[in-house]
Amino acid sequence: MKFGEVDLDEAEGSFLAHALSAGAQRYKKGTVLGRDEIAALKAAGVTHAIVAQLDAGDVDEDTAAKTLSICCAHASLRLGLPSTGRVNIYAQVDGLFIVSREIIDAINRIDPAITVATLNPFVRVSRGQMVATVKIIPFAVSREKLAEAVALLTNGSGCAFEVAAWRPHRVGLVTTLLPSLKDEVIAKTNRVLQSRLMHSHSTIVMEKRVAHGAGKIGGAIAALAKEDIDLIIVFGASAVVDAHDVIPEGIRLSGGNVIQVGMPVDPGNLLVLGRLGTVPVIGAPGCARSPKENGFDWILDRTIAGVATMPSDFAGMGVGGLLMEIETRPRPREVVQGKAAVIVEKPNIAGLLLAAGSSSRMGGSHKLKALFDGEPLVARSAQVLERALGAAPFVVLGHDAQNMAKLLSASSHVVLNDDFAEGLSTSLRAGMAALDGDFDGVLIHLADMPAVTDAHLKSLCAAFLKADGKAVVRATHDGKRGNPVILPRSLFGQVTRLTGDMGARAIIEGFGGQVIDVELGNAASLDVDTPEALRAAGGIAAS
Repeated sequence: MKFGEVDLDEAEGSFLAHALSAGAQRYKKGTVLGRDEIAALKAAGVTHAIVAQLDAGDVDEDTAAKTLSICCAHASLRLGLPSTGRVNIYAQVDGLFIVSREIIDAINRIDPAITVATLNPFVRVSRGQMVATVKIIPFAVSREKLAEAVALLTNGSGCAFEVAAWRPHRVGLVTTLLPSLKDEVIAKTNRVLQSRLMHSHSTIVMEKRVAHGAGKIGGAIAALAKEDIDLIIVFGASAVVDAHDVIPEGIRLSGGNVIQVGMPVDPGNLLVLGRLGTVPVIGAPGCARSPKENGFDWILDRTIAGVATMPSDFAGMGVGGLLMEIETRPRPREVVQGKAAVIVEKPNIAGLLLAAGSSSRMGGSHKLKALFDGEPLVARSAQVLERALGAAPFVVLGHDAQNMAKLLSASSHVVLNDDFAEGLSTSLRAGMAALDGDFDGVLIHLADMPAVTDAHLKSLCAAFLKADGKAVVRATHDGKRGNPVILPRSLFGQVTRLTGDMGARAIIEGFGGQVIDVELGNAASLDVDTPEALRAAGGIAAS
């Protein structure tokens, strides 16, 4: 491929490297210059253009991306359409993302022009979530390099990536008893476990409570395995401290095999994995009584997705296996006389209200000046945010900013976005740049959603708090994505890189961490973009 500036007389059939305008007509990057385009550019006084000219051995970017993505195809995946050398790949099912690092690394070593990026391995994904993207960086790649990448994906060495769909499991539970184990602890353990099973539609169908001894445990495991049980989980009243402790010995006495005792994941070190016939048996570590992520979640998810875990797999979990809180971030532990005492603090959440639009579909009136219960919508939305968070929100204004600011309370932090006409991303970038505190998350609210209340926002914040401020929390309506949304601090940098009329949806879909959906009902999808929608929502247009 040749790249550089050429005379327009030599540019026919080339790919335009940078956008050019011919009067009112604008030719985007990547446009193939034909006779009509060249004539229009010449008529506008353009004589030269920076272009990419393909050689006989080149494959154009979209064809190359499509070819490579087809080789990644799997029944659990959906391929997007090629555009500007990119094909996005989405999950077709809810499940666990499985990826071969060896294959992806090998493809990315072939040539910097050929790239494949994926989510982290073994993260939970939802149907419709983007899990990978194939991107050809220049306008074309050599046919030889593309063939090398295709060969890596089709040589029979296995699938590059897929989504292992959840398989609803009937779970049998064995709980061992000691005098020190309280009934309320057992009840909480069962609730937490059932919550862990909900995303896969698995359920506890039978429980056996026995004395904390190897023989009793073995008998309970053997009895459950005779029932219609897909998975057996053992919660011991006392932690496992040796490969021959009562839980692994109980698995052996049941007639089963012990695959692994212990794992390089903290919390979760003291997990036991075994099997009785075709039924997996997990000896849960004590930390599994807590809803916080630990090694038990990793093995449980793999098991429910039908992914076998062998000793060699455990050995690879150490890198990234430090899940426990560290001393410097995000919330330190206070040391008191040599002992760690947890400081209980709520994540610090900023409120960001987006109110910069011009209400172009309202026929002349501004929707955010419309009255709801006698109050301008923009002021109402800002107050909802302030009541929910107990702190003044950051309000991004653009169109008619001076008059809009007069409608807000004096406590609101007004952020001006002079570039609001260029799309939603400009308001998000302006708002994020204005955040002047050490925030753990940002609650992004659209000002034209009159049905959202402070109670709704508090429910989102509660979910964020429960996840230790590390998850994405988004509102849903009948299970469909809506607004508002809370983004954790780890995504702030990605928001500042958004462009065009793009919100945070792509960032959320590409997030490798936990995404929590909170059902708000109609409030999560009701906005007022038109006069009809405004009236239906109970608003009165401003004169």
